[in-house]
Amino acid sequence: MTAAVLERRMGKERRNGAETDFSGRWRFLLLLMVGAMLVLVARAVTLQVMDRQFLQQQGDMRHLSVIPVPAYRGRILDRNGELLAISTPVKSLWVNPREFEASPEQFAQLAELTGLSQRELHKKVNGDSGRQFAYIARRISPELAQQVTDLDLPGVYAEREYRRYYPSGEVTAHLLGVTSVDDTGQEGLELAFNDSLRGVPGARRIMRDGKRRIIEDIDSVREPVPGHDLKLTIDQRLQYLAYRELKKAVMQHQARSGSLVLLDSRSGEVLAMVNQPSYNPNSRESLKPGVTRNRALTDVYEPGSTVKPFAVAAALELNTFSPDTMINTSAGKMSLGSHVVTDVHAYGMLNMAGVLQKSSNVGVTRIALSVPPEKFWAFFNNLGFGQPLESGFPGEAAGRMPPHHNLRPFEQATLSFGYGLSSSTLQLARAYAALANNGVMPFVSLVQTPERREQRVMSARTASQVRSMLELVVSREGTAMKASVPGFRVAGKTGTVKKSVAGGYAESQYLAVFAGMAPASDPRLVMVVMLDEPSAGEYYGGAVAAPVFSSVMEGALRILAIAPDQLDAPQLRTADAAVAPAHAATTQKH
Repeated sequence: MTAAVLERRMGKERRNGAETDFSGRWRFLLLLMVGAMLVLVARAVTLQVMDRQFLQQQGDMRHLSVIPVPAYRGRILDRNGELLAISTPVKSLWVNPREFEASPEQFAQLAELTGLSQRELHKKVNGDSGRQFAYIARRISPELAQQVTDLDLPGVYAEREYRRYYPSGEVTAHLLGVTSVDDTGQEGLELAFNDSLRGVPGARRIMRDGKRRIIEDIDSVREPVPGHDLKLTIDQRLQYLAYRELKKAVMQHQARSGSLVLLDSRSGEVLAMVNQPSYNPNSRESLKPGVTRNRALTDVYEPGSTVKPFAVAAALELNTFSPDTMINTSAGKMSLGSHVVTDVHAYGMLNMAGVLQKSSNVGVTRIALSVPPEKFWAFFNNLGFGQPLESGFPGEAAGRMPPHHNLRPFEQATLSFGYGLSSSTLQLARAYAALANNGVMPFVSLVQTPERREQRVMSARTASQVRSMLELVVSREGTAMKASVPGFRVAGKTGTVKKSVAGGYAESQYLAVFAGMAPASDPRLVMVVMLDEPSAGEYYGGAVAAPVFSSVMEGALRILAIAPDQLDAPQLRTADAAVAPAHAATTQKH
């Protein structure tokens, strides 16, 4: 075989071997690609079919969220539909520290708009690297929130909330109370009726991106249910009038505090309830400890001579005395064991009307001791002293009555002229409503309701007799001439009470009280005024509390268009006497 032939054969064999190697590599690559495709298909089947539900749930957990939608809090209205409390839409700003980014200039702008110092803001956005949420401003105006969002800072978000607004401010503050920063009732009627007012929050489903930013509002999970409106018994016009006059008196007499309650004598509805000092519920900075307390309902005190009419009523009801019975007050002193009951002056012989007119402690003691102790105690107990008012107001005080099983003569005597028991201003007003309402005591209410409860505590005859006697108190010879209202007959009683302190009673600290009703011929309104520790000179109930009663009652009778009764009783002051000078000290000391 020649060399040329051999060379051609060897070249052919080399080509055949190269082709064989190429074909093998191609088959290997093909198998590798097919295998990879099968793995991908298997993985796709696993993800799309076998693990689809699990993966979809995990994805939703990371990108879909349900956020709460606040419910609109119900309004509070007065008896005529005037707004006393309303929730207005506001914005709250929050930041996700993990996402937050801002240039030094933007950081300074954000701090200025939110009212924070740069140090405070830095602490909120950088204080805890693990946090994903921190408020930087709560309940701000939508306009201010828009200025912040216009900065377009990553990690800064705005959400809708509501802020409570009280149009009447401090005038109704103690009665309405306040809500928290989350619009939840904290004091007063806002707290008492929080469940009804707050409504039911809703919920919305939203989608977030990888940085937890909201990118889509998907749908509503649950619509919010607005809270129910609350309609009160108070009349805003009377509330303003009472607040103005009480504040003026507290300032004039430099009193420590004061309270006033005005009732509808027939229904027991509270038409006005005010206290001093007050606060602005629209400014949380004014919420100091104790200032939110509704003193007319939560504070109790010994009512003093204002309860003497009830001692007289007990004796009349049980026929132990008659209106014409003459009572010897002797020299203004009466001994009861080791104790002595005294009057400011010696009044001699007085009938029952005279005892109230002169506010004789000795006279009312003789009247009280004519009634068996257990029946005397029961009469006061039936008037609601020492019992809850059941008004529904948080912190309402029940007051105190001495134990019925140990009512000795001196305790019965002190009870008859208002010591040894305690009462709130509203409790005292309710008891007077029984005299005004012909012996039927209505249960007091702060919220309008079709339910009306009442209890007869004395006969109509007894109530009428006591009212006639109380008209004498508001006369020239009585202790409350300054409580008179021109054109109307007024019945009422003063009280000047020494304050109880550790170890006894203070010699120079007093409560000035007046309780009364008008028109006396057919009472429609009952009012109690109390000033705590007047210190500008005068401190007698007839000089300090009675003028407030006169001013507020005159305005209330006019606002409610109640017709004047006839000033036909000869013992009453005439309209001209309304401007008479103050009477002698002997008629001003109770």
